[in-house]
Amino acid sequence: MKRIAAIILILIALNCKEQPHKPKVTNSASVEKAPFVWEGANIYFLLTDRFNNGDTSNDVNFDRTKETGVLRGFEGGDIKGVTQKVKEGYFTELGINAIWMTPIVEQIHGATNEGTGNTYGFHGYWTKDWTSIDPNYGTAADLHELVKEAHARGIRIVLDAVINHTGPVTEKDPVWPEEWVRTDKQCSYDNYENTVSCTLVANLPDIRTESNAHVDLPPQLVEKWKAEGRYEQEVAELDAFFERTGHPRAPRFYIMKWLTDYITEFGIDGYRCDTVKHTEPFVWSEFKIECDYAFEEFKTNNPDKVLDYNKFYLVGEVYNYGISSGKAFDFGDKKVNYFDNMFTSQINFEFKWNAAQLSYEELFNKYYNHLSNELKGFGILNYISSHDDGSPYDPSREKAYQAANILLLSPGASQVYYGDESARILKVEGAEGDANLRSFMNWEAIGSNTPQQEVLNHWQKLGQFRANHPAVGAGIHQMITKEPYMFYRSYQKGNFNDLVVIGLDLNRGSKTIDVSKVFEDGDQLHDAYSGQQATVKNGKVIITSEHNIVLIEKL
Repeated sequence: MKRIAAIILILIALNCKEQPHKPKVTNSASVEKAPFVWEGANIYFLLTDRFNNGDTSNDVNFDRTKETGVLRGFEGGDIKGVTQKVKEGYFTELGINAIWMTPIVEQIHGATNEGTGNTYGFHGYWTKDWTSIDPNYGTAADLHELVKEAHARGIRIVLDAVINHTGPVTEKDPVWPEEWVRTDKQCSYDNYENTVSCTLVANLPDIRTESNAHVDLPPQLVEKWKAEGRYEQEVAELDAFFERTGHPRAPRFYIMKWLTDYITEFGIDGYRCDTVKHTEPFVWSEFKIECDYAFEEFKTNNPDKVLDYNKFYLVGEVYNYGISSGKAFDFGDKKVNYFDNMFTSQINFEFKWNAAQLSYEELFNKYYNHLSNELKGFGILNYISSHDDGSPYDPSREKAYQAANILLLSPGASQVYYGDESARILKVEGAEGDANLRSFMNWEAIGSNTPQQEVLNHWQKLGQFRANHPAVGAGIHQMITKEPYMFYRSYQKGNFNDLVVIGLDLNRGSKTIDVSKVFEDGDQLHDAYSGQQATVKNGKVIITSEHNIVLIEKL
């Protein structure tokens, strides 16, 4: 039987070589389980504080009790809340295979007031201590449990890395020493230098990431660690790190050590890197080396916890990077390639505009061509809404079904921002600026017979199909017919072959679908959207459903 199976696979391969435009047809389930590939991942992005409150006892810490502007304070979401939803199967039902959380490190204790009312570091990007998890988010034990429970369900955990800056200066949070940070020059963003060697805003001290000069630990960290009884341990670990790497005791390398500890201790699978273009490119090459080392160390020390052979995932936030730029980001006076030897993937800020302006086929074909040519071997992360993009694709959620079709069926990885799938409105009365994007997850609107639940059902069907078929996000794209709009995706990795046919904007009721370019007569097919099965006859299948979409897979 093994010999016969091998001969069949060889014949299939030879047939495909002779007919390059016809994909390989095989039952993937009988050959090998669908592999996880970052290039086609379905990543859920959430603000840790705004997703789900799993432990009300940690809602207030460090006397963060000042009245704040609308949605400018901590709301109670935490790591336990994320774990709770993992255990309930929420992410699995949504077809999510990776979760990206905003930074969970300890935030400044005080509040800032920049004209929008008092604001605390609920979002996670205002670091006070990289070595501690903020108690508002939870504990080390909570993070261990999250990673364990997520991995048990095939879900990766991606944390958020900030190397560019500390948190703002407040009455409770003194500025770091001058040899660590610059505070005297604010970015004007008109060229490379004025984007990198400066503070993003007035009160956000910029780490001197360009420096190779030896610096001592900030006195506030020394004092803090001594009070917490862990100063000697932290110093011993730093000594070991610098001895192993040979790096100078410069600011950026301290932070890299602290961030990679989350890899070796917890086994996280990736980092989304914040404010990439505001830090020298060589910093990210150095960070990649340390992350890769830490990931291999974790896998060596924990062979029973290794999910697969994927490398550590690094996705960069190069603000305003778009797929049309290929590998280069243009500062005006300088172009920088942040892919090679730096990032696995980059966030694609262009996607929302393409989604609004292009037809399905124009969008899908454009993205497939870019990813299979100048970006081959790398990935992009598409999104329709995010935590700091003030111009989302559909802020009022009037096109929630179309948004799912566009995002979840496009080549590349998909970033589902919490509430995309439940039509969480991105405009909040009384909120200003990015606070509109950061309301608490609208759990109350789903789980019953509501319009939001119907939207969620649609996202779940598409998400599960995407998760089950790497071909959707990482495969070859080919249109079958323009009207009705039908296309196929095919993907091969090792012995795994994946093939799907998708139709959009079809007529409701009985649909006769020509699959002759892809499947053979007698093949048993399944429409994952309606749940119907059909047998290919004369190159066609008939699907009768009230839906205008089909997601066809081979049984």
